[in-house]
Amino acid sequence: MFTQSSRRDFLYGLGASLGSVAFSQLLAEEQGETTAAEPLAPKSGHFAAPAKRCIFLMMEGGPSHIDTFDPKPKLKDLHLQEFTRSGETKSAMESGKRYYVESPFKFRQAGECGADMAENWEHLAGVADELCFYRGCQVDSVNHPTAMYQMNSGNRFGGDPAIGAWTTYGLGSVNQDLPGFVVLPEVAFPQGGPANWSNGYLPAHYQGTSLRPKGSPILDLNPPAGITREHQRANLDLLATLNNGHVAKHPWHDELSARMNNYELAFRMQAQVPGILSIDNETQATLDLYGVGKGPTDPLGRKCLLARRLVERGVRFVQLYAGTWDSHDYIERAHGALVKQVDQPIAALIADLRQRGLLDETLIVWCGEFGRSPDNGVRGGVAYGRDHNPKAMTIWFAGGGVRAGHTIGATDETGAEAVENVHHVRDLHVTMLRLLGLDDHKLTYFHAGRFKQLSQFGGKVINELIA
Repeated sequence: MFTQSSRRDFLYGLGASLGSVAFSQLLAEEQGETTAAEPLAPKSGHFAAPAKRCIFLMMEGGPSHIDTFDPKPKLKDLHLQEFTRSGETKSAMESGKRYYVESPFKFRQAGECGADMAENWEHLAGVADELCFYRGCQVDSVNHPTAMYQMNSGNRFGGDPAIGAWTTYGLGSVNQDLPGFVVLPEVAFPQGGPANWSNGYLPAHYQGTSLRPKGSPILDLNPPAGITREHQRANLDLLATLNNGHVAKHPWHDELSARMNNYELAFRMQAQVPGILSIDNETQATLDLYGVGKGPTDPLGRKCLLARRLVERGVRFVQLYAGTWDSHDYIERAHGALVKQVDQPIAALIADLRQRGLLDETLIVWCGEFGRSPDNGVRGGVAYGRDHNPKAMTIWFAGGGVRAGHTIGATDETGAEAVENVHHVRDLHVTMLRLLGLDDHKLTYFHAGRFKQLSQFGGKVINELIA
C-alpha cells in the first residue's frame, strides 16, 4: 500500500497526461482545496488582508504619464529639439527626426496630499487624497498585444491565466449565482482579444466572463419563448445524470465538469443577472454622479456603476476597459477627449464606494499596458504625440489597504525612464495579490511538469505601496 509520500512519487513518475493530472488532483485534495463541484466557493486567503475584491481599470493603448500624473517641466526647455540618446539637442522643426514634445496640459497639485494632476482631471482631483500613485513600474514590450498580455497575465505571449483568474482561483467568489471574474470591454475587444481574461492552464471555471457593452450583456440570457424554468431544470437534471457518468469514468477531464457547472451557473444567472445589470432602480442623483445619460461620460459611467453593483453583490474581480489611449498624434486632442470620458465616472466610483463603506475592502487599480515617450517623430508636419514607452508609466491605486495620499517612485527629468523605486511588472502583480491576502509563492498550479505562478518565477512585494 502506498504511503502519502510514495504515492506522490509514483504518480509524478508517470510523466505526462494522466499522471500529471492525477498528481495535481492529489495535491488539491491533500491541501483541502475546493472540489470540482464547487470550484468558486469562497476560500480564505493565505493571510488577513484589507482588500476582499478588485476593480481593475484598464486604459488600453498606454496613457501618457507625462500628460496626466507625472509633469516634466524640463520638456518645456527641450520642446522641438532633436531627441538623441546622448542628450545632445538641435533644432528638429524641419528635420523629420525625433524631437522632444512638451505637454500641452497644465498641471496642479490636488488634494491635501498635493498629488500632481493635469488640470483637465477636474473630478478625480476631488478624490486625490484617496489615491496612491506609483511611477516606478516597467514592462518588457513596446507592442500592444504582448504588453497587454503581460500586464494582465504576466506573460507577453499569452496563454497564461489572467490576474482575475488567479484571484478567483485563490479566493473563490462570494456569490455563487454570478461569475467570480467579470470583464466589461469596449465594443471592440482590446488588442490580444479574450486571451486578456483567459483562465490559461487553470481549470476552465476561472475564465473571465465578458459582458457585451451593447444589446443583451449576455447572449441567450433569457430562455426561448414557451420554455419555462421547470423545463430548463428538468433538462439540466437529465444532462447532469448523463454527464456525471462520463465524469466518473474520466475524472481528469476538468473541462466537462466546468461545462456542467457553467450550465448550472447560467441557469441561476437568468434569475439574478437582469436585476443586477439594470440600473433603473438607481436614484437620479447616483446616475448624475456617474455621468450616466450625459454625452461622453455615459459609456464608462454605466460600466463603473455596474462594477459597483457587481462587487456589492459578491463578484470578486471586475475589469473595465476604456480606450484607446494610443495617442501618437495630437495628444492634446486625443487625451483631452479621453479624459472627458473617464474622469467623472472613475471619480464617482471611488466616492460612491467610500460612501457605501466598500472602498477599504475594494482594491482599485488604474493603468495601461505601458507609458509614453517624451519624444515623437514628425508625420506630415509637426504632430505633438508620443510613442510607446515600456520603461516609464504611472499606475495609481485606491482603497484596499494602499497608502492613500502618497506618490511612490519617480521617473527621470524627461519622463523617459523610471529611476526611483523601480520594479518589474511581476512585482506589481505580487503586490496586488498581497493586498488581496494571497501569497504569489503559495498561489501555484501544477502544469506541464512544474508548479506555475502569476509572477512566472517569483517576485517581491512593493512594500512602499502598502499602508
